[in-house]
Amino acid sequence: MSESRIPAGEARGHNLPEYSVSEISRAVKATLEDNFQRVRVRGEVSKPNYHGSGHLYFSLKDEDAVIDAVCWRGTVGRLRLRIEHGMEVIATGRISSYPGSSKYQIVIDSVELAGEGALLKLLEERRKKLAAEGLFDEARKKKLPVLPGVIGVITSPTGAVIRDILHRLADRFPRPVLLWPVAVQGEGAAEQVAAAIRGFNAMAPGGPVARPDLIIVARGGGSLEDLWAFNEEIVVRAAAASAIPLIAAIGHETDTTLIDFAADKRAPTPTAAAEMAVPVRAELMAALAENGHRLARAMARDLAHRRTEIEGLARGLPEPRRLIEDKTQALDGWIERLKVAERGFFAERQRQVATLAARLVTPAEMIRRKRQELAHGAEVLKKAMEAFAVKKERGLDRVAAGLRPALVAALIERRKLALDGLARLLEGLSYESVLRRGFVLVRDMAERPVTQAAAVTAGMKLSLTFGDGVIPAIAEAAGKPSRAAKRPASDDPAPPAPKPKKGGPKDGGPQGSLL
Repeated sequence: MSESRIPAGEARGHNLPEYSVSEISRAVKATLEDNFQRVRVRGEVSKPNYHGSGHLYFSLKDEDAVIDAVCWRGTVGRLRLRIEHGMEVIATGRISSYPGSSKYQIVIDSVELAGEGALLKLLEERRKKLAAEGLFDEARKKKLPVLPGVIGVITSPTGAVIRDILHRLADRFPRPVLLWPVAVQGEGAAEQVAAAIRGFNAMAPGGPVARPDLIIVARGGGSLEDLWAFNEEIVVRAAAASAIPLIAAIGHETDTTLIDFAADKRAPTPTAAAEMAVPVRAELMAALAENGHRLARAMARDLAHRRTEIEGLARGLPEPRRLIEDKTQALDGWIERLKVAERGFFAERQRQVATLAARLVTPAEMIRRKRQELAHGAEVLKKAMEAFAVKKERGLDRVAAGLRPALVAALIERRKLALDGLARLLEGLSYESVLRRGFVLVRDMAERPVTQAAAVTAGMKLSLTFGDGVIPAIAEAAGKPSRAAKRPASDDPAPPAPKPKKGGPKDGGPQGSLL
């Protein structure tokens, strides 16, 4: 079933002109731009957005209305100030519309501070100065404790702020609170707040009053003049120097003070500061319980997984008997290979030993070489001794030549007397002197002395040596031992001396001449 297209005007039965959406949007845009070509709008800046394209988008608002504002990239670079949230400004531009969203907006050409311009200018200059000193750096900010033991609060003791903080802490996780009462606006407020921050930091840990683990500086909302105490340098520097983590909760969410930049954490409201300070006790306990259950379940799953894995691995293992049989067969193969390798190993070692033995020198050759070395050394030593003897002989000759004849004569006389004494001693000990005293030396035909009668046989030829000569004799009967022969060997007379030569000692004899 098809529908016939009927003109809108005819279908409705009236003669009003019909416009498309684009036509209406262009007409509205032209009307706005024709009637509001140059306007000045005063309002509070809200949610400024510096887009990546370089354009600036924000809203201007007052108590009853809001208007969107846009500042193109070329104009942003010419602005004399940086647009920030909460600033009250006077924007100059033209009113236009954006057909894509059916909104009207002001296209800004210039912006200047309004109303509190002097204070805002001073605030901006102070912010830049303190930022240049590094008081606002994120690197120096401390991490808040998870669950502080004591919380120090710096605020007015009579305002609603302290009650909101205590109430929120009681709801979430009750903690001891140490209040340092101060004035939060007016004359002397900045000095009191700075002194409170320094006072909390000066408290000794473990002292009579517990030192806070966290500091909250809080105040309710107000105008820029009301919050000015928290823009003073003394307060900002004290917050930046605090060794205790510090939360700044000044005014409402749209309010911004310089202490917010120096604090370790900024809270949009005092109640939010209490929420940042402690976790929810019930949620924490629930999280702990849940983590415990999750841990138990994870351990159970892990054990089950490992049990299944072990069972699977066990099913994949071969039978122990088959495994032993395979290893036994492999061992037999290795034994056979070892035997073959052993024969080859020892054959190779025998070949190496034979090669080394062929290089060795035989003991006979070593002895021959050492003998040659010894003979050479002896020859060298002999020559050295001969040279030494000649040298010493020449030295003795030189010494003897230097001696006086009298000394030589005395030496000869002493040697002669010693020689005569030795001659007389030799004469006294000679066996010939014994023969001259009447003893006889008996010898057999082989000139061997006969010292025992039992050695004589009948008819044995003997020679008898006397002190003055030798007579041959023949034994008539065999000798017999006598009692004297049984005496100890030590009583036997000394064996006779050898037979003197013919002529006796007077003719030179066997003894010879001593001189």
